[in-house]
Amino acid sequence: MNFVKTKIIFALLILGMISTLPAFAESLITIKTNSNSYKEGDTVVISGKVTTIIIGTPITMQIFSQGNLVDVAQFNVAEDGSYSYTIIAEGPYWTKSGEYVVRASFGEGNVAETQFSFSPKSEVVDTDIFEVDAGSHGTFDVNYSISGGVVKNMLVDKDILALIVIIETDDDGSITLEMPRSAFDAKKQDQTDDTFIIIIDGIEVPYQETVTNTDSRIITINFEEGDSDIEIIGTTIIPEFGTIAVMILAVGIITTIIITRNRFQIHI
Repeated sequence: MNFVKTKIIFALLILGMISTLPAFAESLITIKTNSNSYKEGDTVVISGKVTTIIIGTPITMQIFSQGNLVDVAQFNVAEDGSYSYTIIAEGPYWTKSGEYVVRASFGEGNVAETQFSFSPKSEVVDTDIFEVDAGSHGTFDVNYSISGGVVKNMLVDKDILALIVIIETDDDGSITLEMPRSAFDAKKQDQTDDTFIIIIDGIEVPYQETVTNTDSRIITINFEEGDSDIEIIGTTIIPEFGTIAVMILAVGIITTIIITRNRFQIHI
């Protein structure tokens, strides 16, 4: 019986020791930043304190973005156990917006972490012009700007009344298109503006319409890394397509009516 009690007490002591270890590790080093969010070019000040100074042991500081290392440094603590590290949030590795993780390591197994949000400056994107081939109906120009990829081609699919934009992406991004109404549009029956249908690689996605005037419509479409085909479906594309189709249909109907009437009159 005493042997069983001894085993129970020993097990409880072990559990107690294990439960206190994380608390000790967490309290050995602290970390904080001077702000919870930064923009590109801001000064990031990381500071903290260690409760026990280990002679000859530096602090290793690492900053991560989506698991990728952005910055690393080593430095010694002050005599009172405090430390501070300053970095300017800019450079080739400060490109992703979102949460950044700061990790401070001191000695073996002593780690503290904190987070902050970062927003890079809006990239200045040049506007280009793509000359879209409309077959026998000539060409029309689409002004566009894109970030996160490049435009490989734009083409017309008259069967579905769509402008198809083929892109090659290296990151999440967006494309803004200024589409001339004379070549491509989406209209309701009362001739007021209708919404476009946007499909990326078979999936319908939302879009933002920023400018609308009598000559053009400007829309912005967000895409993800790996996307390739953007279908912008409207109700008219190259008026000649629609006009010819309507004319052919009208001529066909009229011809049918005339033939029917003539036959009817002959039988009479």
